[in-house]
Amino acid sequence: MPDATEAVPCAIPEVELTIDGQTVRAPAGATIWEAAKAAGIDVPVLCHDPRYRPVGVCRMCVVDVGGRVLAASCVRPVEAGMKVTANSPALDRHRTMLTALLVSEQPDTPAQARPSGNLLRGLAERYGVAREPGSGDAARGPLGLPCGAGRPADASSPVIGVDHQSCILCDRCVRACDEVQHNDVITRSGKGYKTTIAFDLNLPMGSSSCVSCGECMDACPTDALVNKTLAAPIRPPQELRQVETLCPYCGVGCSITAHVDDERNKVAWIDGRDSRVSDRRLCVKGRYGFDYATHAQRLTTPLIRRDAAYPKGPLSSALRQEKGRRPGGLVDYAEILPHFREASWDEALDLVAARLRGIRDAHGPAALAGFGSAKCSNEEAYLFQKLIRVGFRTNNVDHCTRLCHASSVAALMETIGSGAVSTTFRDIENSDVAVLTGTNTTANHPVAATFFKQAAARGTKLIVIDPHRPDIADHAYRYIRIRPGSDVAFYNGVMHEIIRRGLVDHRFIADRTSGYEALCALVERYPPAVAAQIAGVTEEEVVDVACTFGEAKAALIFWGMGISQHVHGTDNARCLIDLVLITGQVGRPGTGLHPLRGQNNVQGASDAGLIPMVFPDYQSVQAPELRARFEAAWGAELDPKPGLTVVEIMAAALRHEVRGMYVMGENPFVSDPNSNKVRKALATLDFLVVQDIFATETAEFADVILPSSSFFEKLGTYTNTDRRVQIGRPVLKMPGEARQDWEITCEIARRMGVAGFDFPSVEAVFLEFCGLTKSYAGLTYEHLGREGKLWPCPDPERSDGTVVLFDHDFPSGRGKIVAAEFAPPDELPDAEFPIILTTGRLLEHWHTGTMTRRSVALGTIEPEPYALMHPEDLERLGLADRQWVAVTSRRGSITLRVRASDAPGRGAIFIPFCWREAAANVLTSDHLDPYGKIPEFKYCAVRVEAAPDESATSAAE
Repeated sequence: MPDATEAVPCAIPEVELTIDGQTVRAPAGATIWEAAKAAGIDVPVLCHDPRYRPVGVCRMCVVDVGGRVLAASCVRPVEAGMKVTANSPALDRHRTMLTALLVSEQPDTPAQARPSGNLLRGLAERYGVAREPGSGDAARGPLGLPCGAGRPADASSPVIGVDHQSCILCDRCVRACDEVQHNDVITRSGKGYKTTIAFDLNLPMGSSSCVSCGECMDACPTDALVNKTLAAPIRPPQELRQVETLCPYCGVGCSITAHVDDERNKVAWIDGRDSRVSDRRLCVKGRYGFDYATHAQRLTTPLIRRDAAYPKGPLSSALRQEKGRRPGGLVDYAEILPHFREASWDEALDLVAARLRGIRDAHGPAALAGFGSAKCSNEEAYLFQKLIRVGFRTNNVDHCTRLCHASSVAALMETIGSGAVSTTFRDIENSDVAVLTGTNTTANHPVAATFFKQAAARGTKLIVIDPHRPDIADHAYRYIRIRPGSDVAFYNGVMHEIIRRGLVDHRFIADRTSGYEALCALVERYPPAVAAQIAGVTEEEVVDVACTFGEAKAALIFWGMGISQHVHGTDNARCLIDLVLITGQVGRPGTGLHPLRGQNNVQGASDAGLIPMVFPDYQSVQAPELRARFEAAWGAELDPKPGLTVVEIMAAALRHEVRGMYVMGENPFVSDPNSNKVRKALATLDFLVVQDIFATETAEFADVILPSSSFFEKLGTYTNTDRRVQIGRPVLKMPGEARQDWEITCEIARRMGVAGFDFPSVEAVFLEFCGLTKSYAGLTYEHLGREGKLWPCPDPERSDGTVVLFDHDFPSGRGKIVAAEFAPPDELPDAEFPIILTTGRLLEHWHTGTMTRRSVALGTIEPEPYALMHPEDLERLGLADRQWVAVTSRRGSITLRVRASDAPGRGAIFIPFCWREAAANVLTSDHLDPYGKIPEFKYCAVRVEAAPDESATSAAE
C-alpha cells in the first residue's frame, strides 16, 4: 500500500545571494540565518531556535547587509542579489562586546548539567570573554544602573530551578511554552533592569498553572531555568553515557535520550530527541518520571509464600492491610517479607512449572489463565501468549486492552475489519476539523495534545465533546458537555442532521459502504430536539457539530476511554465510525479514525496476540485455516475456543473454574473493576505467580513472585498509538538477581516441557512474530533504526511505512455501517446513590501508580489521593474544598480529599484510579459491554458525604 500522505513537492522559487563571498541559493521567504546554516556558514545565536518564531531580540546573529546595515539574520528575509557578510573582525567585536555585557550580569554559580548546555558560556569561551568574579551578584549592572537585587531565585517548582539573575530575557522560554507546548504560562513582568520572566500573574513557578513539562528549561540558553538534581550529585555531562530510547509511559511513544551515570547505575536526566513522533517534546512523566527504575523497593530475588504448599485462605494479609492506612503507602518488599521467603531461581521456577502443569493436568487447560502487560515489549507479549496457548493449552489470555479500548477494537473489526488507527495523530496538521471525544489528551497523551493545540492555533477547528471538561477545551472551536452516557443519542442526532442537510458523501457511501439505509431509518428518530434533550445540550450545538463536520474538507476523529469504557462502549464507537463513513472522511490525509491508545505498548501487545479470541495480528482462533498455520509454526495443537477476558477470568476464579494464573506486569487488584470481588477471586486461586518489578498489590496474593526487568533495563520493540514500531534500548543494569521478562517466560515454558522457546536473542523472537503476521511482515531491528517504522511497511528499506490506511478499500471489503440505538447506562443514580462517578488518569501519575508513585518528582507534585467535584455540588452537600469525604457505591467505600473543580460538571465526581489507599475501582461496576467485554469504568452511582474519620483512607472490606 503506498504512503497516502506523500504529497508531490511544490516548486518553491529560489533566490540567489552571496554570504561571505559564497554564492548561496535559498527558498524565497527564508531568512539569512537559514540560508547561511544550509550553506554551512556559522552565525551564532542566543535568542533564536528554529523550533520557535524568530524575534531577533538578542542581536547576536546580526550580519552586515550590503555594507549599509547590521540586520538580525534570524528575522531578515533573503533577497535576490543580496550581499551579506556574516563573519568579520567588526562583527566579532560586536558579538564579543554583546557577550561581555551579558556575561557580566551572570551570577557566581557553577555551570549546571543542562541537556542543551549553557550557550552563553559557550559564546564566552568562543570570544575569549572572561567574567570578573562577583560582577553579576552586584546590585548594579554594566551601565551602573540597579539590576540584580530585583531578580531573585525561585525554588518553588519540584523539578525546575529558576534563577532570574541568570536570565537574559531572550524569550525562548516564553516561545517554547506558547508555541510548542501551547500552555501560555510564561510572560514578562516589570520594567527596565527589574524585568523578569513571570509565571501566570507573577506567581512562583510552583504555584502557577505550569505543568512541569520542562520545555522552557530545554529552551533556556543560560542557567536561568535548570533541572533540579534528582540523582544528585550529577557527574559532569561529558562523563555520562547517552542512550537513545523511548518514554515508558503513554501510547504516544515519545523519543528520549537518557543521560546515564554508569558508576551509580542511575539516570541523571532525560531529554527529548528529534523524531517523527514527538519532535523533542516531553511531558512531566517523560522528562522527570524516570527514577522509579532504581527505587529501593525494586524486587531483586525470587520469593515463595511460606505456606505455598497449602491452599490460601480468604484472610490473607492483602485482605486486612488497607484499613486505617494513611495516604502515601505503597507495598514494600519489607512489608510482605514476613509472608514470603527468598528462594533461588531454580527452586522458584521449578515450583511455578510444577504447580501450573499440575493444575492443567488435574483440572484441564481451562483451569489456567494468564494476564500479560501492555507495559512489556512486543516480544514479551508474543512469548507470553504463546506460552498460554501452547503450554497451558488454553486461550484464557488477556491484558489491559480489555479495560481500555476493547470496545473500540470490537467496533472497528466489525465495521472495517481492522482495529488499528487509520492515520497518525500528527496528521491533524492536514485537518480543517478534528473531533476529540471522551479523551482528556492533555493528561493522558500530553505530547499528542501539543500537536492538537498547535493545529488549533493554525486554524483547525477542534470540537471537544465530553461530560468531563478537559483542558484541551480551552483551545477548542466548540466545547460541548454532553450528559454522561448519552454519546449514542448525541451522535445519532448529529448524523440525522448531516443526512437531512445532504452533507453525506453519496459516492463514498455507494462505492465503499453497506448498511446506510438502516442507519437513515434509525437516526430519523433522533432529530436535534430529541438528541439534545437526551444529551443535555442545546439543539444549536447538535446542528453546529453536524454542519461543521459535514462541511469539512478533511475531518478526523480522536477518542479515548470516555467513549470505550461503558457497557455501551461498542455502540459509542460504532457511531463515530458511522459518522466517518457517511461523510467519506477516511483514506485521505487529515481524515480518519484514531482511538488514542493508553499504555506505551497496548497497540503492540494487542498486535502480538494478548487477546483471548485472536492469535497475533488479530487472526481468529476459531478459523481452521488460521489455527492450522499457528499449529504448524508452534508445533502444537491449539484450542479452537475463544478464551475468557480479564473480568470473565476473575468471575471464573470466584467459581473455582480458573484455579491457576500467571500474571506478568499487570496489577488487577487496582486496575480491575469491583476490587472487592477481585480480592476474593485472587484469594480463591490455588496458585498465582506474579512477575513484576515491584511487590504490587496483586503480588501480595501470589504464591511465587518473580523479579523482572523494568523498561529501562531491556531491549525490545514497542508499537505506539500511531502503529509506529520502535526499539526501546537498555539504559540501566538490572538490580540484584532480577531477570529479563522474556527469558523468565521462556524458562517457565522449558520447565513445563514446552518446545519452541529456545531463542538466542530477543531479536529472534521479533523475527518469529513478524513472520506470522502481515502487519509486521519484513520488519527487522536494522530497519527500525532510531525512529522505527509504521506498519504496514511494504518497503522497509526505503519507506517509513504507511501513514494513511484504507485509501482504496477496507480489510473487510466494504465498510459496514452499523446503526446503534440509545440505551441508558447500566446503573443510574437514585435517592441513595445520587452522584455519577467517573474515573480516569492524571497527568502526573500513570495507570495504577506502580511506577510514577515511586518517582520523587511526580510523587512530590501529586502526593495523595483526591477527587474532583463541582463547587455547587459541594455547597449543596455542605462540603468544603479539600475536605475529607467518603465516597460509597453499591460495592464499597473509600475516603479521600475532595477538590472543588468545574471539570466534572454538576452531579458528577471524578476520581483518579492510581491511588492504592483510595482505590477508585473499589466503587466501579464490573458489568460488561456485551461485544467488547469491557467494564463500565466511566459511569456508576455513588453517594458523597463528610468522612466520619479522617485518619482512615479506605473502608473497603
